Amino acid sequence: MTRILKSKYKIDRRLRCNLWGRPKSPFNKREYPPGLNGQNKRRKPSDYGIQLMAKQMLKGHYGYITKKQFHNLYVKASKLKGDTSQNLVQLLERRLDAVVYRMKFVSTIFAARQFVSHGHILVNGNKVTIASYSVKDEDIIELKTKSKEIPIVLESISSNERDVPEYLSVDYDKMKGKFIKGPKLDDIPYPVVMEPNLVIEYYSR
Repeated sequence: MTRILKSKYKIDRRLRCNLWGRPKSPFNKREYPPGLNGQNKRRKPSDYGIQLMAKQMLKGHYGYITKKQFHNLYVKASKLKGDTSQNLVQLLERRLDAVVYRMKFVSTIFAARQFVSHGHILVNGNKVTIASYSVKDEDIIELKTKSKEIPIVLESISSNERDVPEYLSVDYDKMKGKFIKGPKLDDIPYPVVMEPNLVIEYYSR
């Protein structure tokens, strides 16, 4: 399984944004990259640099996604009808770990991947342990009976840190939710401005 070895908070500072909107992110106090030279002024980035940063931000927001997985999603998005950038973010939001995170069953996208891989999630009544599983419209996502009282779950659903987006519906009494439809970019509650169009330009070079 792919692991991000660097601190998630260092990722925030390296990308110069609070990528997951967490109140404890050090970027809120130190808006510069980590390291001895982090506070030095940087040269104006090239077009390639801007596109690369957009790709790193979008990829990083979804946690443990490899370069190959992310590129494969781009290829798949480019073959679908409609706007490729919209297709890309929709494919990302259909990942099971992203859906579990958006439904607030866990507090971070990293915990969502672990939660899925450990067998806590059912999709349409069947256990799914693949974080990259693509959720379809009207699919039902729920927690296994023994998983509904896990402390981290109860803490996450009671938090006011995030809201559930409109393309999902959740019943916390039953610990069950539905993926209503694929979202558009404006529907996704990114805590920072994402520019998937620049990601498409990056891969189209």
